[in-house]
Amino acid sequence: MGISRQAPARAPQQGAFLASLAGKAHVPPPIWLMRQAGRYLPEYRETRARAGSFLDLCYNPELAAEVTLQPIRRFGFDAAILFSDILVVPHALGQKLWFEEGEGPRLEPVADAAALARLSVDAAVPRFDLVAETVSRVRAGLPSSTALIGFCGAPWTVATYMVAGRGSQDQAAARLWAYRDPAGFAALVDLVVEASIDYLARQVAAGADCLQIFDSWSGSLAEPEFERWVIEPTKAILAGLKARGIAVPVIGFPRGAGLLAARYVRATGVAGLGCDTAMPLDVMARDLSPLATLQGNLDPLLLVSGGEALDRRIDQILAAMAGRPFIFNLGHGIVPETPPDHVARLVALVRRTSGA
Repeated sequence: MGISRQAPARAPQQGAFLASLAGKAHVPPPIWLMRQAGRYLPEYRETRARAGSFLDLCYNPELAAEVTLQPIRRFGFDAAILFSDILVVPHALGQKLWFEEGEGPRLEPVADAAALARLSVDAAVPRFDLVAETVSRVRAGLPSSTALIGFCGAPWTVATYMVAGRGSQDQAAARLWAYRDPAGFAALVDLVVEASIDYLARQVAAGADCLQIFDSWSGSLAEPEFERWVIEPTKAILAGLKARGIAVPVIGFPRGAGLLAARYVRATGVAGLGCDTAMPLDVMARDLSPLATLQGNLDPLLLVSGGEALDRRIDQILAAMAGRPFIFNLGHGIVPETPPDHVARLVALVRRTSGA
């Protein structure tokens, strides 16, 4: 049954996002969207044009803060997420990075020990500090009830780009290196872990209320490799943050984890689990919800399509997660073709689920 079109939209609840991560069920649930600041918004496109290149935008604290705040002003999401990119970490370490228009990121591949030796966590500090300044500016511009999410790419996903020099369908270059030379590949992953701990710690010091770790390519790994290259590095990041006295909640997003998602939560200690579109709602409710606050998992293309199919799926997700700590989100990032009106409708429909 669809949600009544006459019911008034509810305002976001005070601190609902962080309360949900702490294990409290909210009606309506808090909502934000992965990649909520981006090309689907005309105001983002205007700001991006002012910045010049994508990397220039990432490293310009004033403009990066502006695009982080744009979707909050427009939609009133319960959380803002720092505008940046997961490849800031390898770039800050010293790996050459550029973006080809219409094709995505390109890096000078790291394929051996010699290339790895040229990278340095110490070299990353100036660029990490620029991102931290963005966090500080965003926090100052947010309503007190709106949470600020810092983030990084997970070591496995970041390493796949570093090794191949670009995104790939099967992450073959990184997988082959990990199979053929696990010690050498571990050195790369360990470097990314070390840099990520420092990067996230700086974001928290600048005002981030929680953190998300994006492992977009975790689903390409078999079970033993998932344990070694997804679970163990994520666990190491959380342990490293704890060793620095950082106790903000962390959301893990191991896209494609499937049946390994429960093991991921138990082993890493994340407070929240991002669920991709393929994760069945009954598995989320029955098996995963008792372990962590869940986040997800609307298909981004359904948000593009809109209409009654979108309304029905919103109802299904909300019904499945009713009475449980839950954060409404997508199963992956919002795509550029998404009509902003569909996003506004999504937010209104989620916030009409009050029972009032």
